[in-house]
Amino acid sequence: MTCPDVQEWPIAATGYRRSEITAVISPDMGDGDAAWERATGQVLRWGVKTASGFSVDSPGPVSLGDRVLVTAHFFGFRVLEPVEVVAVVKEPDRVGFAYRTLPGHPVSGEEAFIVHRAGDQVSLTIRSLTGPAPRQPWRLLYPVLLVLQKLVRRRYLRALR
Repeated sequence: MTCPDVQEWPIAATGYRRSEITAVISPDMGDGDAAWERATGQVLRWGVKTASGFSVDSPGPVSLGDRVLVTAHFFGFRVLEPVEVVAVVKEPDRVGFAYRTLPGHPVSGEEAFIVHRAGDQVSLTIRSLTGPAPRQPWRLLYPVLLVLQKLVRRRYLRALR
C-alpha cells in the first residue's frame, strides 16, 4: 500500500491516516556515492528503526516475507511490534522496503523507508498508512499513539544523517 517502488505515491488505501515525509541526507556523510552506499546499506538492515531507538530481532538484511519483532522503548516501557516485510526495492536510484503490521501491533497499517537519489543528492522518504489497532488497549490509545508517531518520524528522518 505504501508503494516503495514508485516515486509518486498513488492515493489508493482508504481508512488510514496517510503520511509522506522526505529529508535530504546530510552531505557530511561524504559525496553522493558514499552517502548513497551508507544510507542504502543502513536502510536495508533496519538502520532507520535501530538508530531511532527501536530494537529489531532480525540482524540480517530485510527480505520479502520476513516476520520481525520490533521493540519500541518509550518512557521506560517496552512495546512489541510484530511486522511483516511486504516489499523490497533495490534499483539503481531507489532502495527501500515496506512492512505491514501484524496482530498485536499498537496500530494497523503499513510503513516504508525509501532511500533515493537525484545526482549527488540522497534523500530518505518515510511513507505510512496508520489506523487504529483492532484490539484494546491499543485501540483506546490510538490518539496518543498518533502523537508519538509524529515524534518517531522526526527521529527516522535524522537516523541516516
